[in-house]
Amino acid sequence: MRAWEQPPIPSLPGQAPLPTIFDTALGARATLERQEQAGLYVCGITPYDATHMGHAATYVAFDLLNRAWRDAGVPVKFAQNVTDVDDPLLERAAATGVDWQELAEQQIELFRTDMVALNVIAPDNYVSVVDSIPAVAQAVLELLESGLAYRLPGFTDEQGNQQPEGDIYFDLDAAQKLGEGSKHGWKLGQIAHYTPEEMLTIFSQRGGDPLRPGKRKALDPLLWRVARAGEPSWPAEGLGAGRPGWHIECSVISGSHLGAPFSVQGGGSDLIFPHHDLGASHSYALTGQPMARHYMHTGMVGLDGEKMSKSLGNLVLVSKLRQAGVEPAAIRLAIMDNHYRTDWFWHNDLLDKAKGRLELYRSALASAEGEADEAALALLASVRDALADDLNSPAALVAIDQWALSVVEHGGRGGQLVADLLSARLGVLLGA
Repeated sequence: MRAWEQPPIPSLPGQAPLPTIFDTALGARATLERQEQAGLYVCGITPYDATHMGHAATYVAFDLLNRAWRDAGVPVKFAQNVTDVDDPLLERAAATGVDWQELAEQQIELFRTDMVALNVIAPDNYVSVVDSIPAVAQAVLELLESGLAYRLPGFTDEQGNQQPEGDIYFDLDAAQKLGEGSKHGWKLGQIAHYTPEEMLTIFSQRGGDPLRPGKRKALDPLLWRVARAGEPSWPAEGLGAGRPGWHIECSVISGSHLGAPFSVQGGGSDLIFPHHDLGASHSYALTGQPMARHYMHTGMVGLDGEKMSKSLGNLVLVSKLRQAGVEPAAIRLAIMDNHYRTDWFWHNDLLDKAKGRLELYRSALASAEGEADEAALALLASVRDALADDLNSPAALVAIDQWALSVVEHGGRGGQLVADLLSARLGVLLGA
């Protein structure tokens, strides 16, 4: 699948320190290892609605990580999926009377334009789940043949509809036994650290089916949903026609493009469980290796004190802001005024502050001609240190604010260096 055009990344003098991040599985800060190449996997969209501020905040956060690695001299291989067949997409298509494939392509293209506008580095591998179905089906067959998955009989659902036999589920208990005695083994909840009761509640809220008749364990996740009338399905030797479950998609796609273990698995905090925890279980069962070395998650974004969600209809859409004339650089600055791990709320004051920052930075850069002076070089070091400190973008912006105010009031030099710094490390382009 086509990603989007890669943005230019100016080179900066010297080299940044390796960044630290908060590792969710570790429950503590971790300094990322220096590698010949870092592997970054960030879970992508299910394309049934436009890019909202929660999406934007997540992808900007991992863009900061991507840029931090590169400035530290570490090449990055970046992969991201698109869940272009899943229940929410099919339900939205049915509700709106639009073909599900047409809806998916419309929203994927809108997402691409939003990412270009926000100056997000494009994935090296931007991967459609539909295109990956043969590889996913092969992985499910391997799990079935190794005794780590099982088929279920048909049943009658709560609406009185007869559901077919043959759905395939992952055996969590068998997967845990597989890793017993190994320091690299997988254990349920090793990323989320939730209690069994918490996991069960969250599982039911986030696409799980704990009450499905015949399951060996309530939390066992779906690997392969056999064909139903009116639903898209694909032939799969040894499985029967059907389509993948949610978690196995990312396990297979990340493993295919990055191997295991890759450096960082990322996404919003709503993916910690079940998606990332259970995806890690599949990866371990398939490879005998941990899925990733580190797990990094972003906070949730709300609106005016309320949770932002499609179901509540209170989404702030990047495309709508752009259509209203808001500069993408201002949107990005507003996002980065919040630390990536915090839950925060979008409000007009935040956007107004970002617009003021843009004006201040432009004024300072317009007057700071010539080679970089001591203050500009000190700013470069300060921004690098702030972003190495768990991607502390608010602190980096404050440092730039102070430099810009000083230049506006007292003069200074090094405008080109600071413009390159804003572009390379914070992804902010100040062109009109």
